[in-house]
Amino acid sequence: MSGRTIAWTVVLLAFAGALAWRASSGVGMGKVYVEEEKESFVQVTVPPPIGADPTETPQTKWLPLDSPEVARFATPEQIGGVISWTEINQVKPREYFAAVAEDPAQTRIVMSWPRTIGTWIAALFTLAIFSFLYRDNPFYRFSEAVVVGVSAGYWMVVGFWDIIVPNLLGKLLPGVTRTFFLPGLEVQGIEWAYLVPLALGIMLVWRLMPVGGWISLWPLAFIVGTTAGLRMVGYIEGDFLSQVSQSIRPLVVPVEGAGGGVDYLSSFWKSLENVLLIVGILACLTYFFFSLEHKGTVGKVARVGIWYLMITFGAAFGFTVMGRIALLAARLEFLFDDWLWLIDPTEQRSVIAAAAMLVG
Repeated sequence: MSGRTIAWTVVLLAFAGALAWRASSGVGMGKVYVEEEKESFVQVTVPPPIGADPTETPQTKWLPLDSPEVARFATPEQIGGVISWTEINQVKPREYFAAVAEDPAQTRIVMSWPRTIGTWIAALFTLAIFSFLYRDNPFYRFSEAVVVGVSAGYWMVVGFWDIIVPNLLGKLLPGVTRTFFLPGLEVQGIEWAYLVPLALGIMLVWRLMPVGGWISLWPLAFIVGTTAGLRMVGYIEGDFLSQVSQSIRPLVVPVEGAGGGVDYLSSFWKSLENVLLIVGILACLTYFFFSLEHKGTVGKVARVGIWYLMITFGAAFGFTVMGRIALLAARLEFLFDDWLWLIDPTEQRSVIAAAAMLVG
C-alpha cells in the first residue's frame, strides 16, 4: 500500500469519525421534519350573478372548505360533496426545536424517516461524485452508473406517459386508453394516420433483434431528415433572419430628451453602440473571408474581428462557468445546510451560539 493511499485512508477515517460525532452530538444533523396539514374542498354550485341571462346555467366549483364563497353559498341545495386529504409539508429544523421547547410531548411536527434516508443518500452520492477530484474510484463509478440508470428509467417512464399513451394509444385505442390509463382523455374517434408512427417505432426497436437490425436505419433516417428540415426552418426564421434584421441599424440615433429637445449624451452612446455593432459584424465577416490574403487593410480589419470573437468567446465561457459555479454552490449549500446543519439550523445568528452548536 502506497503512502498516498494510506494518507487518503486516514483522511476518510477521520471524516467518518467526525461525521459520526457530528450526528450524535448537539442538535444532530441530516434529519428531515414534516408537519401534516389537512386540506378539505367542497363542491359548490354557484348561481348566475344578478342581472345575468336567465338561461345561463349555474357553475360547479371545488372550493376550500374555509373559503368565503362557501360561507356565502352554504345552503343544502348548493353544497355538494366534500373531499379531504392530508398534505405532508417539510418544515425547518428550527420549527421542530421551537415546538419541542414549547411542548416536549408534541406530535404535530415529527421526523420523516423516508425523507431523512433520502437526504443521506443524496449527500453520500454527492460526496461519491466529488471523489473523482482525487482520482477514478469504485465509489464514483457506482454513483455514475446509478445516476445514468435512474435518469434513463425516469425519462423512459415520462416518455411512456407523456408521449406514447396520449399521442399514440390515445389516437389508435382511445376507449382502452381512457378506461385503463387516462380517465380524463377526450375521445374523438380513431385516427388511422397514427399507424405510421407506430410502424416506424416498431422498426426502430427492431435493432434489438438478433437479425434484421438494418430495418432500424429507415426510421432513424426519417427522424434525422425531418428533424434537420424542421430545425433548419426554425433557425432561419428565429436566428438568422432576426440576426440580420437586428444588425441593420442607423449609425446616428437621435434620442429625445426630457424637455423635448435632443439628448446629445444619450444620442452619442446609442450611436456608438450601433457603430461598434456594425464594425464588429463587418470585421468578423472579413476574418472568415478567405478569398483574399489577410494583409494590409484586410489583415487589420480581420485582426479587429479576432478581438470581437475572443471577447465573445470569453464572455460565453465566463457565463458557462458562472452557471456551473452556481450548481456547485447549490450542492455545497445542500451539504452544509440540509445535511450537516452547519448553517444555523436553530436560527441563532450570534457567533457564540453557532460555535456552541458546533461543539455540541
